This record gives sequence, structure tokens and C-alpha cells, in this order.
Amino acid sequence: MSQFVGDVVAWFADPVNWTGSNGVPNRVWEHVQMSVLAMVIATAIAVPIAVYLAHRRMGETFVVGIVNLARAIPSFGVIAVALPITIRMGLGLGFWPTLLALLFLAIPPLFSNTHAGISGVDQATVEAAEGMGMTNRQVMTGVEIPLAMPIMLVGARVAAVQVVATATLGALVAWGGLGRYIIDGFATQDLVEVFAGGLLVAVLAVATELLFSLAERLVRRRYHSEQLTRSTV
Repeated sequence: MSQFVGDVVAWFADPVNWTGSNGVPNRVWEHVQMSVLAMVIATAIAVPIAVYLAHRRMGETFVVGIVNLARAIPSFGVIAVALPITIRMGLGLGFWPTLLALLFLAIPPLFSNTHAGISGVDQATVEAAEGMGMTNRQVMTGVEIPLAMPIMLVGARVAAVQVVATATLGALVAWGGLGRYIIDGFATQDLVEVFAGGLLVAVLAVATELLFSLAERLVRRRYHSEQLTRSTV
């Protein structure tokens, strides 16, 4: 065991693993880029639809049921299905199958938590805002979304951690990222490289968790301070 730990330390200490296209900085950057892109696109798709449907109280059972059903689809299965489609469309290997799988993974928690957050806003608060002459858009952007933000961020945190962890599967379809260390390590039976890749993914996932947890804490603190201010006015 001590020998294996020493080999892992030596792997991280080797300058070869920190330079070039296969170096740790470049692989981390590829992983982060793909994860951020997937989250941005998934947010742009899921959040506006969820906010609108929750505000209008439209199709709640059907839509939420369909989205939750999508959670049961394994990411590897999405990649396997997307791969021949993207090849047929001339989009090639790597990027597009990976992105599509991550979108399917990120959209359900983003949608569900946004819908739950908006739906959970006190109707008395909404009616009071409407009574003050606020339009539907103003109610959504000025009342419902700010009040639902803590719950929305929980969905974003869950989605982001899943995306970061699952992006490693992109290496199976010739994409880069930290998954390359795991796949290449298995191919060459280099368990040290496999462990190093898994450790890097775990560290990045934990860092993502902490970042979103901090954002949640700040938003909740601001929300509670605003509530106290209103109660004293």
C-alpha cells in the first residue's frame, strides 16, 4: 500500500504530467469548460420553462413526471445513443455526445427544483404584489424568483456535481477531460494513472460542491436579512 501511495505521489510530482495537451492543467481546463457549458445550456433550457409553468400552474404533474423519468436514463446510455446520431450528422466523436449526455443529466434537477421553488412561494405574497400593480413578468422576476432562489441553487448544486463527475465518461467517446487518465490508465493497466484521474475528478467535484454550498449560504443569509428588514418596517 505504501508503495502504491508513493507511486501516486511520484505521478503528481512528475513534470511530464503537468505539461502539454495531456497535462493536468489542460485536462482540468477541458473538464471545467465542458461542465460549465453544459450547465449554462441546461440552465437556459430548464429554468425559463420551469418558471413559466410554475407561475402559470400549468401541466405540473405531466411535466414534472416526464422530467423525473429522464433521471432514470443512464448517462452512458445517452452517450451510446447520441454517438451514432452525431456521427451520422457529421458532428463527429467526443464533444457532442458528451455534451448531450450532460444536458440530459443536468436538466432534471434544475427543472424540478426551480418548479418546486416557484410553486412554493406563498400565494399571499404573490397576490399582494399583484395588488400593488405589478405585471406577471414583474411578479416572476421581482418576487417569485428571488424567493425561490435558495431552492433553485440546491438544484444547480446537484446538477453541477453530477455533471462534473459524469463528464469523465466523455473519454469513452474520444473526448478529453480528466476521464482520459482513467480510460488511458485502464488501457495500459496503469492503476496509478487511473487512481490519479479519479482523485482529480473527486477533488473537482468536491470543489464544485463547496462553491455552490457557499452560494446557497450567501443567498439564504441575504434572504433572511431581507425578511427581517421587512418585518421591522
